[in-house]
Amino acid sequence: MSTADTQWRTRLRVVLVGTTHPGNIGAAARAMKTMGLERLYLVSPERFPCAEATARAAGADDLLAAAVCCDSLAEAVSDCAWAVGTSARSRHIAWPTLDPEGCARQAIAGTADGEVALVFGRERSGLSNAELDLCQAVVHIPTNPAFSSLNLASAVQILAYELSRAGAREPVAPTVEEPAASVEEMERFYVHLEEALRSIGYLDPRAPKLLMRRMRRLYGRARPLESEVSILRGILSATLAQSSR
Repeated sequence: MSTADTQWRTRLRVVLVGTTHPGNIGAAARAMKTMGLERLYLVSPERFPCAEATARAAGADDLLAAAVCCDSLAEAVSDCAWAVGTSARSRHIAWPTLDPEGCARQAIAGTADGEVALVFGRERSGLSNAELDLCQAVVHIPTNPAFSSLNLASAVQILAYELSRAGAREPVAPTVEEPAASVEEMERFYVHLEEALRSIGYLDPRAPKLLMRRMRRLYGRARPLESEVSILRGILSATLAQSSR
């Protein structure tokens, strides 16, 4: 691989959430390594480290040894500028949805702004809505409607392949311009925003409905810069000051 082809890989991580079968962790690591991906994050796996994971890794056990274990998805993506979650289910509020090829292109382009996370959910239930709130987009892998079950490692392999193809075709070098706000910074903004909306009576805590989730979708699409989030929070602080008078 050329230097240009490898630059984006240093900013891209694969995150597995709540994996129940250790063999799937090993198989996912193998799928990653075959496509040149090396950064594996694990969120509360049921069994890890595990000999079965090592056996299924089939030579990719170095990825398992270097895997970063986290207690929550928020921790795993806190420093990311962009996170995309995999989902096979339709949601009441639609997330911006990408196909595997489009996801790969956007993920690689996103590494110009900072860290990027590709998030996979639990084998049986996938990602919760609260976990998808931490993502700015969703990727859907088309399958046979009559048999839509897709193994976790297979899903990782498909997206890793698309990333490898997109990276070879359109290598992206990280820029030195101002980065987009991280997931952690956006989470602080959402807490601040909800506080302000409650203070002016626009959000009723007794019947919040889906307002904050819709606001997350709006700002997730906008992907504001760090300085822009600072401006927005300054406006929120002024709003809270006015409402308290």
